Amino acid sequence: MSSASKLTDLKDDDNSEEGFNTIHSGRHEYAFSFELPQTPLATSFEGRHGSVRYWVKAELHRPWLLPVKLKKEFTVFEHIDINTPSLLSPQAGTKEKTLCCWFCTSGPISLSAKIERKGYTPGESIQIFAEIENCSSRMVVPKAAIYQTQAFYAKGKMKEVKQLVANLRGESLSSGKTDTWNGKLLKIPPVSPSILDCSIIRVEYSLMVYVDIPGAMDLFLNLPLVIGTIPLHPFGSRTSSVSSQCSMNMNWLGLSLRERPEAPPSYAEVVTEEQRRNNLAPVSACDDFERALQGPLFAYIQEFRFLPPPLYSEIDPNPDQSADDRPSCPSR
Repeated sequence: MSSASKLTDLKDDDNSEEGFNTIHSGRHEYAFSFELPQTPLATSFEGRHGSVRYWVKAELHRPWLLPVKLKKEFTVFEHIDINTPSLLSPQAGTKEKTLCCWFCTSGPISLSAKIERKGYTPGESIQIFAEIENCSSRMVVPKAAIYQTQAFYAKGKMKEVKQLVANLRGESLSSGKTDTWNGKLLKIPPVSPSILDCSIIRVEYSLMVYVDIPGAMDLFLNLPLVIGTIPLHPFGSRTSSVSSQCSMNMNWLGLSLRERPEAPPSYAEVVTEEQRRNNLAPVSACDDFERALQGPLFAYIQEFRFLPPPLYSEIDPNPDQSADDRPSCPSR
């Protein structure tokens, strides 16, 4: 930071020599402070070809002797708040591949994947929604992995290092089979946050969902990730979950089929015979209410109160009438 502070201001004219001050024997402590600049600072990072480090260095100068130096490192984090619209947006993609061997062509292998948002923090688990369809003649294995990409820039050149952070493996798929991931979890281990605003070092993350194909190039799908420092707020989680609730089910991949409706429970399962009898009012009481109300209204309600519901049927007992059979309104 090119900042220095003189910690001693002792004035000892008798022992002063060439601007040096005498410190008597014993333990001496000097408090100091330094305010980090308001400009964005890159997050502390240790990479293979470079690093971002911050430290405080103290020196003790003595006449006619070498100075005593001590350096103490400290960590700086550039906060990345994942509660922003760009980092809360879902990430998705679809790819397809056809295997060829000379003049023989097998069926395609298709891959579709989606995650609920782009920004995460270390310790969170990523829910992966995917569909893998194998129409080829080979046995394939779906997999997913989180990769860290380090890019180093110096003197107009760039070096890139890619490291595996976490991975998972699905079930093997034989020819003609389909596999569906309904929120398969992949946990993010403790890693350094993303570095996106440094001119010499850049650290990025991505989720790769791919199909391992023996004897051929893998079919892979890259979904970008941003590892932040400020976790998802409860309100942000609710907002993102509500906004993506419809899209997070498998309808977005066309994976779900309309299920046959389940029959309602029978009347005997809901109301027992003893409950039905206890709720029926005595006949004398019904007669008194009828005379009080001067009409059979209460008796009518009491009679149909515990009648069982109509029988369940998959065939509509009242189909739509044709246009010719429908009664027409009389003209005025």
